[in-house]
Amino acid sequence: MTVPQRFDGVFTALVTPFTLEGGIDWTAFDRLLDRQLAAGIAGLVPVGTTGEAATLTEDEALAVIERTVARAEGRAYVLAGTGCNVTGTTIAASRRAAEAGADGVLLITPYYNKPSQEGLIAHFGAVAEAVACDVMLYSVPGRTGISVAPGTAAVLAQRHANIVAIKEAGGDPARVTALRAAAGPEFVVQCGDDGLALPFYALGARGLTSVLSNWRPELCVALHRAWAEGRLDEALELHEALVPLAEAMFVEASPAPVKHMLAREGLISDCLRLPLTPVSAAGRAAMERLVAPAMALAS
Repeated sequence: MTVPQRFDGVFTALVTPFTLEGGIDWTAFDRLLDRQLAAGIAGLVPVGTTGEAATLTEDEALAVIERTVARAEGRAYVLAGTGCNVTGTTIAASRRAAEAGADGVLLITPYYNKPSQEGLIAHFGAVAEAVACDVMLYSVPGRTGISVAPGTAAVLAQRHANIVAIKEAGGDPARVTALRAAAGPEFVVQCGDDGLALPFYALGARGLTSVLSNWRPELCVALHRAWAEGRLDEALELHEALVPLAEAMFVEASPAPVKHMLAREGLISDCLRLPLTPVSAAGRAAMERLVAPAMALAS
């Protein structure tokens, strides 16, 4: 089996822009999508954690996916976030996303109920059997309290031909080697931590699912291209510039910081849905201390 090339490059975990009245700002969303496509983003990830999926209604989530598919027009891979901690709900959402034209679905580990690894195998397997599209697992223990063990990924990839990738967001580059050793080099690993993109690439990750690329897609794409084309000194320089920018995106709960930066440039309003709130004054000051010198370095 060859490594799926469709997962190479930078995927953007899209924010969902809201109006001051609390609805989805479709004009701003289209503007963000066009900006991503112009920058050469390889994949678009609507209704994930960064898209505040937990606060969207079923109809809103489907509308965001449909809008992304229509706007992309095949120019970028569309990976819809459909996972939650209820298997039946995840299956239904994944089917709707596939019917709407998504190329794949992103399945987070079930949070709060924290199943065993056998439970994860049963959960992810049930979803994979219910859809014909690609399935990317999502291991982010900082948000869910549970990781996908390398052996679990291997079992799932062996049993289900459409479970082809994992977004690894546990903050440990060594996981790339462990996942490749267990599941094979054809099982795609995508980095889920912006600041670790370069070490992940060096260890065999094919791409990055990024929060930062909402704001600076061109820099994230430039880093991946520099690495892929063997321009290692340039890749290292970009990495060193991007690390503080990535840190700035998480001074407070995401996606509040990246929404603040987008709003500062007039691209969206600085609106989130409760329980999230805009970045505090202290958070904005911390972001500025990180962003100003890093942008000077990147320019």
